[in-house]
Amino acid sequence: MLMKVDNLKKEFKTGEVVTKVLHGLSFSIEEGEFVSIMGPSGSGKSTLMHILGMLDRASSGHYAFLGREVTTLNDNELASMRNEKIGFVFQSFNLLPRTTVLDNVKLPLTYSKNKKEISKRAKKILESVGLGHRLRYYTNQISGGEKQRVAIARALVNNPSVIFADEPTGNLDSKSGIQIMDILQKLNDSGNTIILVTHETFTAEYAKRIIKIKDGRIEEDEPVLNHRQALDGDMLK
Repeated sequence: MLMKVDNLKKEFKTGEVVTKVLHGLSFSIEEGEFVSIMGPSGSGKSTLMHILGMLDRASSGHYAFLGREVTTLNDNELASMRNEKIGFVFQSFNLLPRTTVLDNVKLPLTYSKNKKEISKRAKKILESVGLGHRLRYYTNQISGGEKQRVAIARALVNNPSVIFADEPTGNLDSKSGIQIMDILQKLNDSGNTIILVTHETFTAEYAKRIIKIKDGRIEEDEPVLNHRQALDGDMLK
């Protein structure tokens, strides 16, 4: 099992005011799954992603990642596990400006001693997302869809156990958005675990399972017909 949460709660305190965001969530995710965490703005889905991605801590409850209890880890242990096991793809890309596509992808491996192997791996991954011809381009010279593909390549370069994609199509036109979702689906077909955070039904249905969050609670957790299978079914009618 990749991750398991039990009675997970999160609240924020501002002075004497306490805002409860997550209200006792429990579920598990297996290695190789493609799961969409879906909900409207303010539902708590981003807060949940930050906890699962070890960017934030739960207020109470349990969270185990690859069998290890995350809630007991100190900040250094969290950072180490996050850097080694988790890849992130954000809506805003979070790429370094005035830096080449290749150098952006190599960034997570900055402290690796084998510099030659770093470049080789980064180039291979960029080629796999269709950007082998953009290695020396600066990030301000490429389109939004290409920037998101760079972000996906950067998330993959450490060979993480799971990739979190937070509204990855939010800043893209529909054509580029479909291309990004197709890439994520192919990655899952190759065995990568994908957790997609979205408010859009269209992107959520690329997953094989949707966890719907509303007001900090799980409203629904059901398997869904894979988007590609749905398209194939429509073509056969």
